[in-house]
Amino acid sequence: MIAPEDCFVYVLGSHGKGGYRTYVGWTLDLDRRLARHNAGTGARSTRGRHWALLYAERYPTREQAQRREWRLKRDRKFRRALCLP
Repeated sequence: MIAPEDCFVYVLGSHGKGGYRTYVGWTLDLDRRLARHNAGTGARSTRGRHWALLYAERYPTREQAQRREWRLKRDRKFRRALCLP
């Protein structure tokens, strides 16, 4: 039996010309994923900006992480609270 991999749900923040933006995603490797977003090889909507990790949660399965990602993408109030200084 294969051991479950730890999965992460994360929220990134970026301040640019269009104001402050957040991005929610999931990954197996947070450091590598953040580096890809900042290199312009991550999701299309994150290209051209410098991103910082605002928040992360760990889950034992991909399914749990993807369910949480879906909920966080719809929780604008939570994401907006992360952006406040």
